[in-house]
Parts: sequence; C-alpha cells; structure tokens
Amino acid sequence: MITIQANEVNKKYGDTIALRDLSLSVEKGELFGLIGPDGAGKTSLIRILTTLLLADKGTATVNGHDVVKSYRAIRRQVGYMPGRFSLYQDLSVEENLRFFATAFGTTIEANYDVIRDIYQQIEPFRRRRAGALSGGMKQKLALSCALVHRPEVLFLDEPTTGVDPVSRQEFWQILKGLQERGITILVSTPYMDEASLCDRIALIQDGQLLGIDTPAALRKAYPHPLWDLQSSRRYELLHFLRQQEFTLSVFPFGETLHLATRPDVPEHQIRESCYSQGFTDIQLTRIEATIEDCFMDRMAPTADPEIH
Repeated sequence: MITIQANEVNKKYGDTIALRDLSLSVEKGELFGLIGPDGAGKTSLIRILTTLLLADKGTATVNGHDVVKSYRAIRRQVGYMPGRFSLYQDLSVEENLRFFATAFGTTIEANYDVIRDIYQQIEPFRRRRAGALSGGMKQKLALSCALVHRPEVLFLDEPTTGVDPVSRQEFWQILKGLQERGITILVSTPYMDEASLCDRIALIQDGQLLGIDTPAALRKAYPHPLWDLQSSRRYELLHFLRQQEFTLSVFPFGETLHLATRPDVPEHQIRESCYSQGFTDIQLTRIEATIEDCFMDRMAPTADPEIH
C-alpha cells in the first residue's frame, strides 16, 4: 500500500528551480530516505508533502489525501520535524511537549506509550528551557513533539545535522523502533552514510531524481571498477589521476581517493602510471561502491570539489 505519492512535482523560487518533475512513492511502514546535498530540493519536497508549501505543478498525496484539497486531514495524521530547531526556546521541555499535545487536542499521558522510549531520555531535564539543551537533547525533544499526537506518517528534514556522531547513531536506532510500531517514515539527510540505514532511498540533485532503489541495489548497479588510493601526496595525486586516459572520475573520499576506471584497465597499469610520476608510496585497493560513489557517478557534471 502506497502511503506517500508525488507525481511530477515542480517548484520554483523566482528563477531558481527547486524541484523538476519529481515523482516517487513510499510504501506503508517503510523507512525511506531522501539523500542529497544542501540545495538539492529535499526540504521543498517535504514541505509540499506536509502541506506547508504549494507546488507549482504536479500532484501529491499522503495517506490517500491530496495535499491541497485535504490538507486538514493530512495535518492530523502526520508528524513533522523541520531541519531547524523550531520549538519555543523559552519554554521548558515539558511545556513544549504539552503545548504540542494540546494543539492536536490530546495529552502527553494519552500517548505516552508512543514517546516513552525517547522522552524518558530527556525527562530528567523536563524543567530545563529548550534553548539550554544540547543538540542531541533538542533533537529528542523535537521528535517527541512530532510524535505526541500519534501520527501515522513521520516527516524528518535533516534531523541529524549538527549533532554528534553518537547522537546520530542513537537517533537512527529510535527511528528503527518507530518503524517497528508501523509508522511510515520519510527522512532527508545530506549524510551519505545514513543511506544504508533506510529501506529505500532516492538520490536527489538540483531538484531532480538521480535514482531510487534499495541501498544495496544502487551499490550493486555501480557500473565501473572502483579503486581506493592512499598517498602522502594526495592532492598532487588527485590532479595527476584526473589527467589520465584510464580515469573516468576521481574524488577525495576522507583521507583517500576513490578512482573509477574503464573496465579494461588492469591494476598494474594504474600502479605503473603512479610510480612513473614519483608516487611510490601509493596503496591501491579494489573496493565496492558506497552510496556516495553512486551519487557522484549519477549526478550531472559540476565543478570538481576542492579538498578540505
């Protein structure tokens, strides 16, 4: 059963195109990820699906309700956690939660079983002002507020941006627990490593869909031999490899380089080319593609990224 459906959705802000004929569907009970960098169109799509923004063209439904004609019904059935912390900074943890429960005509007590596992982690600080919470605690409070009315569908816009790695990991464990309760979840993130935690993902760039499938299927479909290279002269090696005939693409990847080559290029040719230019300390390893490799392969040509 399809819970979220978008059909050829378009959105512009002046001359800037945010979404270009974007279509996707999310099954009931699915944990679905929108994966892409800042400015890809993820937030615009989520705001359209949560009835906070009108599309210029196209249609969308949530739980069978049209986002324009039946926006009131959708707002009762969905929870929304925006990317920017938007709770009342001067209210306490408990006051924020009670406010949101009241806004939906319910109480914390009536739906405590939904938020228990999350809220118990911040309940000792229930009298602390929301503005004084750490990033991870703000995240849990915002999620509790989004769930306090027992929604059937949960929309999360870059929920782990700006929080520490431990809090990110804890948050995804929480999402898995919510999914087990039957809640359909659509989450956007710029972190490619979080893609593997979703049932299916949509790769988005410049408002366009680059691919949609399970993380494993997308990685398996990567079409080129891929190599990991390490060298003490990484920046020089990067520029050298970009000039080689056997190179299809090469990008910085953490402390290493990921090199995609033609299928007929043997390992010794890559090594010999590097050695001939004095890169004698290289470590070369054949690897499987990551979601980030898949994204870079599918996206439209852009300026080469700088190494930071």
